[in-house]
Amino acid sequence: MMLSLISVSKAQKIIPEHIRALRLQKGLTQEGLSKRSGVSLPTLRKFEQQGQISLESFLKIAMVLERLEDIVKALALPVGQFSSIDEVIKEKSEQQKRQRGWRK
Repeated sequence: MMLSLISVSKAQKIIPEHIRALRLQKGLTQEGLSKRSGVSLPTLRKFEQQGQISLESFLKIAMVLERLEDIVKALALPVGQFSSIDEVIKEKSEQQKRQRGWRK
């Protein structure tokens, strides 16, 4: 596990700031983003002020702001550098086997 240089509370403050900046860059009011995304205005306001929102609502907002694909890509498994075809085959078979995590 990698050590994170950012805390959850810090991310919870920074992400809404980025979303607000994206909203303003697109010339949308909170009400406009609310209507386009289907996320209620009070929920959007709470997110921008306190950083609290459901995943579904967050993804709806990201979709309207044209960032949904970026979020999905950011969470994808990193593609490794392979030095032989055997490493590729080994990686592929390990990915297919793993159905559950092993840590609690």
